[in-house]
Amino acid sequence: FFHPSTTFRTHMAGKKRASNDGSTPAGNGKKGTRAISPIPGSMDISSNDDSVLSFKGPPGTLFLDDNTSFKGFSFGADKPMAGEVVFNTGMVGYPEALTDPSYRGQILVLTFPLVGNYGVPDDTIIDKHGLPEYFESNEVHISGLIVSSYCFEHSHWTATRSLSNWLKKAGVPALYGIDTRCLTKKIRETGALLGKIELSPTSSIPFDDPNKRNLVAEVSTKEIKVYGEGQSPKILAYDCGMKYNIIRYFINDHKVQLTVVPFDYDLESNPSNIEWDGLFLSNGPGDPTMCSKTMKSIKYALNLANPKPIFGICLGNQLLALSAGAKTYKMKYGNRGMNQPCIDLRTARCYITPQN
Repeated sequence: FFHPSTTFRTHMAGKKRASNDGSTPAGNGKKGTRAISPIPGSMDISSNDDSVLSFKGPPGTLFLDDNTSFKGFSFGADKPMAGEVVFNTGMVGYPEALTDPSYRGQILVLTFPLVGNYGVPDDTIIDKHGLPEYFESNEVHISGLIVSSYCFEHSHWTATRSLSNWLKKAGVPALYGIDTRCLTKKIRETGALLGKIELSPTSSIPFDDPNKRNLVAEVSTKEIKVYGEGQSPKILAYDCGMKYNIIRYFINDHKVQLTVVPFDYDLESNPSNIEWDGLFLSNGPGDPTMCSKTMKSIKYALNLANPKPIFGICLGNQLLALSAGAKTYKMKYGNRGMNQPCIDLRTARCYITPQN
């Protein structure tokens, strides 16, 4: 398997093979010259009978803040966008990943080589709880998408549109034809990088670090919602960027009454008089130190005379640690992986987990 950034020109009929210089293929005036690439495109036959593989979509470039760049072709929105470049190792699940609030402000690199082959489901299909059936939120949260090979022909019984059309409607740029293996190795070796997608020299924009913004405030619910009303126990959940599947898991599998509140809800004053038996702190994007109002409520819960259970995952676990007096720091690697083995040392049982 060859990446599109590597071009091979083979001279037929006994001609000598040209050197591999990584440049864009150009005809040399001789018949029988062919450019070979693994990326789906259209084969155009020129007047001199040369067969040249051309790519669909305008050219675009992913620039990184370490002064390197990767050239590809656009299949998303025609706009520049900046963000933090991270990668995800999942083989499937891009509708869920792209709508995961934890990816807010990030340019997502999918390591699986073929993307888009099963399209995108209908977001108007709602489950019995009023949540979109196939998505983790109501919008696309990534700033940009990078893939190796994009499939322009999709087929799946739930699909109502292509990934390309979905991204264009959401205003999210995307590039294919990128050497994602090389890009992923770079992120693994140097750590998370800032990047920007540009489609033309006139659309140049500066790099932007999304972690300097309060991303939790951007993705958190703005109103209090109750799910599984009448069930027990009663769990109060702080929405710092909570995925819809977490809500489904709580109310369908554990039969709890889940009250979801904004990240800045004041638990001490409790203006809505919410009854709760336990506290859940959700996943979410960005720097946990920006969630001072959330930590104020957590500290209140920690210091209750009759303490109640508190459980946090991902960003929520960091918020709990900070509220208890610990310190947190940003890890080097930008891996958003799936199917990661995790062993419970108490029982030696191994779980398959997603890692954010």
